[in-house]
Amino acid sequence: MSNNLDKVRNIGISAHIDSGKTTLTERILFYTQRIHAIHEVKGKDGVGATMDSMELERERGITIASAATHCEWDDYQINIIDTPGHVDFTIEVERALRVLDGAVLILCSVGGVQSQSITVNRQMTRYKVPRIAFINKCDRTGANPARVTEQLRDKLGLNAVAIQLPIGLEAEMKGIVDLVTMKAIYFEGENGEIIREEEIPANLSAAAEAAREELLDAASMFSEELMEAALEGTPTPEMIMKAIRQGTLSLELTPVMVGSAYKNKGVQALLDAVNNYLPCPTDVENLALDLDKGEAEVVVTNNSDDPLIALAFKLEDGRYGQLTYVRTYQGTLKKGDTIVNSRTGKKLKIGRLVRMHSNEMEDIEESGAGDIVALFGVECASGDTFTGGGLNYSMSSMHIPAPVISLAIVPIDNKAQNNMSKALNRFTKEDPTFKTFVDDETNETIISGMGELHLEVYIERMKREYAAEVVVGAPQVSYRETITKRADFDYTHKKQTGGSGQFGRVAGYLEPLEEGDYEFVDSIVGGSIPREYIASCDKGFRKSIVKGSLSESPITGIRCVINDGSSHAVDSSDVAFQLAAIGAFKQGYQKASPILMEPIMKVSAEGPTEFQGAVMGSLNQRRGMIMGTSEEGNYTVIDAEVPLSEMFGYSTVLRSLTQGKAEFTMEFASYKQVPKMVAEEVILARQKRKKEQQK
Repeated sequence: MSNNLDKVRNIGISAHIDSGKTTLTERILFYTQRIHAIHEVKGKDGVGATMDSMELERERGITIASAATHCEWDDYQINIIDTPGHVDFTIEVERALRVLDGAVLILCSVGGVQSQSITVNRQMTRYKVPRIAFINKCDRTGANPARVTEQLRDKLGLNAVAIQLPIGLEAEMKGIVDLVTMKAIYFEGENGEIIREEEIPANLSAAAEAAREELLDAASMFSEELMEAALEGTPTPEMIMKAIRQGTLSLELTPVMVGSAYKNKGVQALLDAVNNYLPCPTDVENLALDLDKGEAEVVVTNNSDDPLIALAFKLEDGRYGQLTYVRTYQGTLKKGDTIVNSRTGKKLKIGRLVRMHSNEMEDIEESGAGDIVALFGVECASGDTFTGGGLNYSMSSMHIPAPVISLAIVPIDNKAQNNMSKALNRFTKEDPTFKTFVDDETNETIISGMGELHLEVYIERMKREYAAEVVVGAPQVSYRETITKRADFDYTHKKQTGGSGQFGRVAGYLEPLEEGDYEFVDSIVGGSIPREYIASCDKGFRKSIVKGSLSESPITGIRCVINDGSSHAVDSSDVAFQLAAIGAFKQGYQKASPILMEPIMKVSAEGPTEFQGAVMGSLNQRRGMIMGTSEEGNYTVIDAEVPLSEMFGYSTVLRSLTQGKAEFTMEFASYKQVPKMVAEEVILARQKRKKEQQK
């Protein structure tokens, strides 16, 4: 690794699904001589792209986990992370952008700005990541880079400025015009490795002059030197590059490039732009929190000679144990060094230090500030900070979106049960958006994630990597029961079977409780029930509210009052009064008009205003009640209350309704009465399941 941080670039490649991220990364690796043959993402040769190392990724032709690699271009060291495009794997993009200095936002020249482009751009803005836009697939039918550049301005609010023009489009695409040097560049040879520069074709010279004027107008805002030279008509390529770099680093300018990764056009020019316009580690201000000073913010120095600060941003269970991806912000990581996890305070020894190339690794002795490497055998969690021991610092954490969808999984046998536990332990450790828990009421294992594809991939990985066969079903909704009116009870428990008998009489009433789950009131006067048995009555009532008679759901919102009773000098006991209270409760509960309650979720759906009507309609169809709407720019947020039972699978419905541009969050709000027809269905389903379990 070069100690000259000016020649280090940490970049991410992010985009909407199928925009060509992995294909572009494959070409970059080929031109930087990290690989010696190009393989396609959905290739017929059965090899698949280098960065899609997981078998599932190669089968489906999608990226599931972000992959890191390292390459060199023109004496510059470039660390690249190729990220997934599906919104279900958004955490992979989130944690990559957390540790990267710059990014390449890829757009399809036909699809333009799509839903995930909006999400990725929002993530880049959140972490203040400077970006270059690369309009890919200019060889496709319907390619229109000018329209995509407009969309970058209108939909993403970026100051997008073209620094290249395509020479021909669709099947006629031959090369690019570089507006900085005003040269035509052609990519020839079997894999586009031979670069030829020529004068701009006559039919494009007018368009190139006009586009260059636009570029000079935009870039000169960031350089007085360029502004003066532009007025005098003497701007040099060096001045323009310097101004573009200034604008890009300040996040106020987004250079737009064109090409076709699949047809090997424009990739080398993009690599030059990464070196010229994206930040080196010292250009970016990174902040750490000083845990000894109430989390006061401290600027990280990016100096390899200072005390160590490194962030573990991704965990992976590799062939040789846990692999921890680390970004070094300050100081040096050396093989054999002892480091401290600032969250746990534990000391850890670095046994092996590697530089990643997808799933292959290269052993290294040390890594300096600004580098991205991986450690073996280090016990930690995603987001932990490592120091050399002298500092008690922590890097600020990343944004982790809440899971939006759940499924119930049941292992088919004991062996699958053990393997499933191992798989779930690993997956929850690796992926902060994947959650799992056992439902106390239904005893089912529930897994939660960012979408149906997210959970589908983990279920498939359980089967392949852990031989854990599971049956998948919808999770049971946690219903509740309650009463709607006051009802009296007077119950005597009497049992005589040789020896001492059992006797206890309990009288009183049940009534709805406005707030809280359960309340016991002792209104006994004159000692009709001896004091030592009052607690026994309470125990009996508490046992009764565990399961209601409608759907065997817990009973809530009930007050149990006892005001009379009787006892027997010999036959009364703790057990007798517990059983008397259970009998009294059953008697009163039937008369108190019990009803079924369901969990109501507070749902917040947000997306472009054009889909407002469709989203509101979909929530109304799910028995939702719209609580309010608010608009921000061309984005609308709809707040509603919807029963949880109606929300399963909603993420897929919402995405298909809005071309994938809307997303939603939900949290528990309250319990409300289930409509009569729905309640009957739930009660019948519970009875049916109970019969099946008894068989």
